[in-house]
Amino acid sequence: MPFLIAAVVLVGVVCLVDLVLTVGVIRRLREHTELLATLGREAPELGAGEEVGPFAVHAADGGPLTRDHLTRETLVGFFSPDCEPCRAKLPAFVRYAAEMPGGRDRVVAVIAADEGADGEFRARLSQVARVVVEDHTGPLSAAFRVRAYPSLFLVAPDDAGRVLVTTDAPELSRAVGVA
Repeated sequence: MPFLIAAVVLVGVVCLVDLVLTVGVIRRLREHTELLATLGREAPELGAGEEVGPFAVHAADGGPLTRDHLTRETLVGFFSPDCEPCRAKLPAFVRYAAEMPGGRDRVVAVIAADEGADGEFRARLSQVARVVVEDHTGPLSAAFRVRAYPSLFLVAPDDAGRVLVTTDAPELSRAVGVA
């Protein structure tokens, strides 16, 4: 009989622990659901035809860069040094940017990293683009509403002077058209 009582008490304790853990998991799932719902309300990256938001930054070479500097078709790329897809796409971006009419004045490369963590990317991109180093929530990332890396855009001003995204997925394997 004492063995039966011990077994029933043990089963009761195990069920109580299971109940507490289940309540904790349910609470955590509710928190995650709320977080995901909040993320879903954020504006997605800019798409074709949408206007680029205002920004004012300094390029790595020290020159100012604002939305008003984008007066002709411009290639804009966002990269993060700790992103494996960024490393894979970087060579194609550099080749494409090297063929852009107007040279590096018509290419902007944004490296989302702390100063000093951008070495390899800056060295490769500075040959073909004006490079801006900012954190993931910097002015350029906010203007383009970038949420993932790499993100690439072709932008150009319209007849009214607004800078619009002409494509949010430039095909880097194709030759650049002559402007």
